[in-house]
Amino acid sequence: MKVFRNSRNPRNSRVARRVWSAVLTVFLFAVALVTIVPFLWMFVSSFAPNSEIVKINGGLFPAPSTLANYVSIQENFNFFRLFANSVFVAVTKTVIIIYTSALLGFVFAKMRFFGRNLLFGIVMSTMMIPWAVTIIPQYEMMVQFGWLDTYRALIIPGMVSGFGIFLFRQSISGISDELIEAARLDGASDTRIFHSLILPLSHNTIAALAIFTFLWNWEDYLWPFLMITDETKQLLAVGLKAFNGQYGTDYGGLFAATSLAIVPVIVVYVIFQKQFIAGIATGSSK
Repeated sequence: MKVFRNSRNPRNSRVARRVWSAVLTVFLFAVALVTIVPFLWMFVSSFAPNSEIVKINGGLFPAPSTLANYVSIQENFNFFRLFANSVFVAVTKTVIIIYTSALLGFVFAKMRFFGRNLLFGIVMSTMMIPWAVTIIPQYEMMVQFGWLDTYRALIIPGMVSGFGIFLFRQSISGISDELIEAARLDGASDTRIFHSLILPLSHNTIAALAIFTFLWNWEDYLWPFLMITDETKQLLAVGLKAFNGQYGTDYGGLFAATSLAIVPVIVVYVIFQKQFIAGIATGSSK
């Protein structure tokens, strides 16, 4: 019996894979470079005076020569007060949203009750409504409640996230029902099961949602701009507009403040990077 062998040379196949891998690596490096260079330019410019930043005949990067920009952002704009306000609001909303999303995700994934799928469909439908459509109704509600110029207007309307509920439902659905039944046989209540079993097993999903939620709230501009008028309560994203004057812009101070503003986001992502990737994979697996 004649045996037919693959006519393709394994050596040529390996070479082709290496060439393709090298081309892909170069392409990804070029994309990363295009993404990083503007941030690098901003960071270098934060150490330069305005005259160097706006110089027409200067080089690609201005010559860094001063720390005055970092000093002036606190003296002129009370930067660290705005920074602390943003940290408080972003962290508070992130913790609340993670808890409510995990709780409701557990209910939709493991509880059996009439209308469960209908309610979950309603929750999912909220993700298709543009947020801009709800601005006016929410603003009117905040006026009626007397919550203008308070952090309640920033935190309470965003305590529940449809995206977070979806992410946790997908993740918790993968937890064995037998494990939960064993906990019930040992006398654990649903509350105990949620806090002692479900939350520890959902740490990857928690990390993924924490990064998304913190980032969204850290860079939120429009809603804090509408709700908060007291400068001492304002958030950093809105406070950055103070660097734009009537007759000019303090680019050095703006770049210094922006460079410090992205530090928390980088720190959060670096800490939860591995869990973030695992959590996204878990949430999208079903």
